[in-house]
Formats: sequence, C-alpha cells, structure tokens
Amino acid sequence: MQQSKLISGSILVVVVAIAWYLFRPELLFVNRTVNEALPVTAAATRTARDVQSTVPATGRFHSVSHETTGVATIHHLNDSQRLVRLTAFETSNGPDVRVYLVAAQDAADNETVTRAGFVDLGAMKGNKGDQNYEVPANVDLSQYQSVTIWCRRFGVNFATAPLTPPKQI
Repeated sequence: MQQSKLISGSILVVVVAIAWYLFRPELLFVNRTVNEALPVTAAATRTARDVQSTVPATGRFHSVSHETTGVATIHHLNDSQRLVRLTAFETSNGPDVRVYLVAAQDAADNETVTRAGFVDLGAMKGNKGDQNYEVPANVDLSQYQSVTIWCRRFGVNFATAPLTPPKQI
C-alpha cells in the first residue's frame, strides 16, 4: 500500500514536470521587452523617392490566436542585408514563439501558414518592443507577403501582418 502511494506520487511528479515543460504556463505572466535600434545604415535620412527602395513593404499586425499589436517593416540596409523590423510590438509570451515570413497575402488561421510555406527568421526576442530579424540572403522577398508570429510548439498563429508597399510621402 505504502509502496503504491510512493510510485503514484513519483509518477504524478514526473507528469507535472513534463506538462510544465511542454506548456510553460509561467510565460503567460512574464513579459520580455526588447528595444533594438534600427541599424545606422537603414536609419539614414531618406527622400520620398527612395523610401520604396529601402522600405519595400510594411504592415500592421492583426490578432489571430493572441492579442497582438504593432507594425512589421521590411528594410533593405544595403545590397546584401535585409531585415524585418517589429515596432510598437506587443503580444503574449509563450514557449518557442518564432517570427516567420509567410508566402500568403494574409494568414488569418494556422493552416494558411503551414500550407503557403514560410521562412523562419528565428525565436521572438521579446513579446514587447522594437526588434530586428535578419532575412537570409537566399530568400526571395517577392515570394513572401506577410509576417507571422508563430508558436512552433503548438502550431499556433499568434498574429499576422500583411505586407504592402509604403504610401508615398
């Protein structure tokens, strides 16, 4: 009797530890703020004429599974370096949350992201603030029309920012 209680208790501890690791519920209450500056080469003063060549696309996030706000912008820093910049960004935290470029005009559900195809730009640096994600040199940006915040562990689309050319000043 005593031995079966000890075994049951041990199994319960292992199950709780595994569930905690998989679901990471403490992340729901932890905010990580990032305030990265735009690299100097991209922050140079621009004229209305060259905005489209250095900022080819921008979009505002709309929530899908988690309340999310902010703007995603593609920046060409020079001939070979490009990045996705999130500004005024805020979303929920979670386990294994990533930033994806998605080959769809919009992704209002999980299936669109997986069906259309995506490029993983890396782990989300923080769930609040301004942050930069480098786009690999071999990625053809003309194939990707949105930025998605994706929880890889659960296959959930937090939010998507459909990208469009910026308005001329």
